[in-house]
Parts: sequence; structure tokens; C-alpha cells
Amino acid sequence: MTGIGVEEEFLLVDPRTGVSCPRAEAVVARQQACCPLPDGAAVHRELRPTQIEAATGVCETSEELYHHLVAGRRSLAEAAAAEDCAIIASGTALRGPPDREPQADDDRFGKVDDLYAGVVRSYEACGCHVHIGVPDRDTAVAVVNHLAEWLPTLLALSGNSPFDGGRDSGYASWRMVEQSRFPGSGIAPHFAGIEDYEIQVDRLVDCGVLVDAKQTFWLARPSPSWPTVEVRAADTASTVDEAVLQALLTRALVRTALDALDKGVEAEPLDPQIAAAAVWSAARYGLSGPAIDPIAGKPVPAAGRLASLREHTRSALAETGDLALVNTLLNQLENEGTGAERQRRAAADGDIAVLRMLTEETVPHG
Repeated sequence: MTGIGVEEEFLLVDPRTGVSCPRAEAVVARQQACCPLPDGAAVHRELRPTQIEAATGVCETSEELYHHLVAGRRSLAEAAAAEDCAIIASGTALRGPPDREPQADDDRFGKVDDLYAGVVRSYEACGCHVHIGVPDRDTAVAVVNHLAEWLPTLLALSGNSPFDGGRDSGYASWRMVEQSRFPGSGIAPHFAGIEDYEIQVDRLVDCGVLVDAKQTFWLARPSPSWPTVEVRAADTASTVDEAVLQALLTRALVRTALDALDKGVEAEPLDPQIAAAAVWSAARYGLSGPAIDPIAGKPVPAAGRLASLREHTRSALAETGDLALVNTLLNQLENEGTGAERQRRAAADGDIAVLRMLTEETVPHG
């Protein structure tokens, strides 16, 4: 079995109004003092003091993954409540945040503030990052090349950020629009191997557009810290079910890529403009409108890309025993709508209804 790790970013908000609460330091400290997590799991502060992250340990099965994700969310919710906050899983904030003061100069986040200035001063976008174990970093690069064509579909499935400063953006994932303002966002170029990858990253650092070699904005990359492929296409998942769906589909895509590589099949490079168009279309429409096939370079129904993803990952999901669960979760998502669609339905009853929906979906009960 191939190990999975998931990092979930959440917003800290006032439970009565949905206004962002800049109390991440206090919430992390309280969680560490009072709310135990499964082995290997952890919580961290994030770029803004209104954001917080829960990371699972390395999980082998869907049952173990569910346990880690539920425990992380409940632990953070308990710690946040003690600080008069709530956690919500939304790719962007419900209310427009004021500009934040830059972080301390000696802090890495402070360097990010200094370099990117106004792009990050009010940035509160939250994603779901999935790590899948691979044998080595050269293999990781080859796998990332194979994943490229499927990243827009993973984004479309995850769209959970329809609002920008309290206004409907018209996008399923406004988070992706905000992320596109950073240099090198989107689908990574096709790399020949880890040496090629590291040379290109170092060039971007030398050009002054990245803080260091650990910071890239591509939607999939070899992890700079772990022997994994890290996929960062998805908005943070409103529900644990949707986080599990992203993780299992990502593992299946990685396993399918590894199988192709074992047979000597390397991925073909994508046209960079078509790849960018496919990401934009997924962010704009989610599952409700047209998609772009990155290989064929033409518009197709989003349902068609989803059907292709199902077929592409079928064997890998069957091998890990996850096929039935993923089919159930995909059918549930298609019936109930993405997070963006559910947020919009709730918004018909006002901002507080969206806050209530997200609060209830974020933290599992029972």
C-alpha cells in the first residue's frame, strides 16, 4: 500500500459573524496543551494569523485517513472554541479581511510578506495538500509529469471558494485566482528529472521571485521535505468525505503513473497555454460548466473529464480496495454539489447561513 498524508488549511473566524480571527498562535498552543492527536499528526500556524493547518500522519488505508482527518478537525475546533473562535473549511474568507501587518522580519513568513507585498497582505486562501509516497525524487518528477493533465479535474472537484471579500466572484475556486498572482503558479513545466527540476527552481530563486528553493507555487511537485509527490490543486475540503476523496483519487493517479513508468511510458509535455486554460476553466466553472482537455486542447463537458478520471484510476482504486468508496463519494458530490455550489445555495439565506453551513460541515459530530 502507498502511504498518504494530507494537510488541511482552515480559517479561524468569529463564530457569530464569520469575521476572521487572528489567533493562530494561541490556538496552536492550546491545542498542543489539551487536545491529543493520532501518532504522526500535527497542527501548525500558516501564512496569516487567521489561518491554521492540521496535518495527518502517514496513513495506509481510508479508515486510518478518516480517523486522522476527523481527529485533526475536532482537536482544532476544541482549541479554537477555547479562544472564542471557530474553524471553517473554505478556500477563501466569507468576509473581506483588512490588510495584515507584515510578519516579523526574521520569520520566513515575514520574508514572504516582504517579497510579495500587496499580493499576500490580505491573502487568506486555504488549500488541501495531498502527499503520496514514491521511491525517490527522480521518480517523483516523472510522476508529476504524468499527473499534469488531471490536476484541473482535481481542482474542479474541489471548488470551495466562490466568494471574494463577501461578494460572489462567479468562480468555483477564487482561491486559484488568488494563487495565480504568484510567480509560477499552475501546472509545472515538463521536467526531464530531479536535476532539471532543481536547476529550474534555483534559477527562480536567483531571479528573486521565490523566497527559497522550498517555495514553489506549482499545483504538483516533488516535496522539498519528504519522499513524496505533493499535490496542491484542491481548495480546502468543506467535509472530511471530500478530503478523503481528493486523497484517494490522488493516490490512484500516482499509482497509475508509477505503473506506466514501470512499463517505460513517460508523460508527454502539455502545451503551457492549454494547461493554463484548463486550470482557469476548472477554477471558473468547477463541475457545472465546460472543461478543457489538456491533451486534446479543446473544450469538453466537465462530466466527460470526470468520467475519464474515473476510468483512468479504476484499476489503481480496485487494487487498494477503494473503488467502491470513491464511486460513492463521487456520486455524493455530483448529487449534493461541490462546496462552492453548497455555499451559494446557503448564501440565498444570508452570510450567517453560509457560516452555519461551513461550521457544521467542517467539524464532524457523533
